[in-house]
Amino acid sequence: MNWAQLALRWILAGFFIVAGVYHFRTPPPYYGMMPAWITWPVTVNVVSGLAEILGGIGLFFPAIRRLAGCGLITLLVAVFPANVHVALMGRRSGADFSPVTLWLRLPFQAVFIALVWWVAAKRTPEGKQDCWS
Repeated sequence: MNWAQLALRWILAGFFIVAGVYHFRTPPPYYGMMPAWITWPVTVNVVSGLAEILGGIGLFFPAIRRLAGCGLITLLVAVFPANVHVALMGRRSGADFSPVTLWLRLPFQAVFIALVWWVAAKRTPEGKQDCWS
């Protein structure tokens, strides 16, 4: 583990914990992001908020770091349709983002996935497996 991975792990953990807390502090913007086919927006918001908080906390603990990383990657993939939905709508309720910004943020989902994989889920020199092998 190098210093960059360690620093990034702390930054990502903080980001996910804070983002998860906001699911509970101010849920309406998250409801507004969800496509109409999401039939239980309150439940989805609670589950995704808890997943972010628990995943962020899990990044701190070596025994569960890989599990937390795999969970966060799964979550990032699962919420991507909501981010596409917001970009297609051209607005995000509760926030004043330009439509261009909403489209430009989509590729950052892949960046977040790669960063979480790098700090938590990739195969280690000790031979531990990544999420999918």
